[in-house]
Amino acid sequence: MKLQKHILSAVLIICFLSTITQSVRFEIESGRTKCISEDIKSNSMTVGHYSVVNPDEAHPLPESHKVTLRVTSVYGNSYHYADLVQSGQFSFQAAEGGDYLACFFAVDHHPAIKFSIEFDWRSGVAAKDWSSVAKKGSVDAMQIELKKLEDTITYIHEEMFYLREREQEMQQLNRKTNSRMALLSFLSLFVCLSVAGLQVWHLKSFFEKKKLI
Repeated sequence: MKLQKHILSAVLIICFLSTITQSVRFEIESGRTKCISEDIKSNSMTVGHYSVVNPDEAHPLPESHKVTLRVTSVYGNSYHYADLVQSGQFSFQAAEGGDYLACFFAVDHHPAIKFSIEFDWRSGVAAKDWSSVAKKGSVDAMQIELKKLEDTITYIHEEMFYLREREQEMQQLNRKTNSRMALLSFLSLFVCLSVAGLQVWHLKSFFEKKKLI
């Protein structure tokens, strides 16, 4: 009974931590581009599946319902490119940490049309194919759930260090920004005082020439 409670708790924790999965459905208009971003840390595995939603299941997708997809890193490096497709997938290990962009471009069509895209983007623990792990290792469901929990805890631990590094970077950026703002304030004050001094000197010279003082 206690073991079942532990397993149930593990499953609940994994479900609660499923926020690392991003699955969306959105509309796109022909000739337009839509981008979705995902914050992925360095050396993390990420997988994505995308497909154009068929508005009429009784008929095949029309040729106008095609997209071009490009996935790029925060530095602009391309990790996946697919031209004029109706479905596809990608997977790679992120060599750079930061916000990755998946940009969908719909084929231009006249008159303009709209269609939906189903996009499932996973990273970290959620990107792991647990079904293949179970088949290769010949393990039961209980062991799989425990393995999921172990990997999730490891992921959280690494994520905490990653967030701490990001926090330190933000603090350094704030300190640099504050120091630059302080320097800019002093420079602005110096310029204002210099201009005021020049104005006083000019007025004094003017009044002396006019013999008003």
